Amino acid sequence: MVRRTRAKQGRTLGRPDVLLAILVGILVVFGILMVFEASIYNADQVFGDRFYFVKQQIVWVILGSIVAGVVYAWDYRAFAKLSFPAMIVTIALLLLVLIFGTEINGSRRWFYIGGIPLQPAELAKPVFILYLSSWLAKDRKGFSSLREALRYHFVHELLTFLVLLGVVGGLVLFEPDLGTTLIICVVAFAVYFSSGRDMVHTLGSALIGVVGLGLGLIAVALESYRLERVRTFMELLVSGTVVDPTGSGYQIQQVLIGIGSGGFWGKGFGESRQRFGYLVENTAFTDSIFAIILEEMGMIGGLILISLFVFLLIRAFRIAVNAPDKLGQLLAGGIGFWLVFQGFLHMAANVALIPVTGVPLTFLSYGGSSMVVALMGVGILLNVSRHSHKQ
Repeated sequence: MVRRTRAKQGRTLGRPDVLLAILVGILVVFGILMVFEASIYNADQVFGDRFYFVKQQIVWVILGSIVAGVVYAWDYRAFAKLSFPAMIVTIALLLLVLIFGTEINGSRRWFYIGGIPLQPAELAKPVFILYLSSWLAKDRKGFSSLREALRYHFVHELLTFLVLLGVVGGLVLFEPDLGTTLIICVVAFAVYFSSGRDMVHTLGSALIGVVGLGLGLIAVALESYRLERVRTFMELLVSGTVVDPTGSGYQIQQVLIGIGSGGFWGKGFGESRQRFGYLVENTAFTDSIFAIILEEMGMIGGLILISLFVFLLIRAFRIAVNAPDKLGQLLAGGIGFWLVFQGFLHMAANVALIPVTGVPLTFLSYGGSSMVVALMGVGILLNVSRHSHKQ
């Protein structure tokens, strides 16, 4: 029998989802090991310290765990009151980073405060999910006619959602960061769609999907380097060979070399060759870390990792199904989908199922903002889980 305690508001609380916490812990620890493995060459060449990046990663994990503990300690229902000011602050940061952010390789995505990087686009992921969940969880009035329902849905839901998504997604796209824009838009659409109560909402969601697909194609066409990535990917699908392996196709060529050399069982832990400067800049421990995992641990290691992410999604959806209210359902479902969808997007790009995206692998890739906000999301999931109907 599960031990229960009384919350201050008189609500009965149970234990959090222990399996989810253990699973995330395994992924984070494994990620620390892989960041060390994949970053040795770059850290030694640039900083003269083989442990430079892994030490920073450990700091981000500790900071993220503290943030997760803070959001876990609150009642998740209190987050609804903070969602609007948090959304305003996030939009302001997304705007300010375009003006005052540090430019790296033609992109303005980061603030550096006291040497600590802050990426507002990463913060936008959980904050936007929280805001949408708080808004869409509110009760709707009844309608006397289909016309009234259509008018209400178009003005108060569909149009409002599109404006919000356009502002947040547009600011991230201008950085430019198409990969993060894709994650934000797809996850936001998933939260919006899952909040539906009737056929009118479903039809509106379908319209959003069609419009979003069209805008995505336009966004790709606006930048020449995105078109090059798509062209390289399409040529690979058609011919089975990488176009311009020393130019636009260099990154995917090196990734595929690493994966192919790993085979089914892998070369063994610590035996990667692609980490020694063959991948572009520092992507071996960021954008291409899944390729390093496949090189060292083979297909079997990749399948195990994919299975862990599938299990993570199942646990998150289980929390959502058993949540005591619609806010908890949307919040848990949205966060779980975000964490896993981002991971699958990274993996798909690393095995050439989609064009190169530059998206980090959740819990595993090196990065401060991405690690902290991902662990924040886990804290919210555990928060909702202790309010579950089923313990």
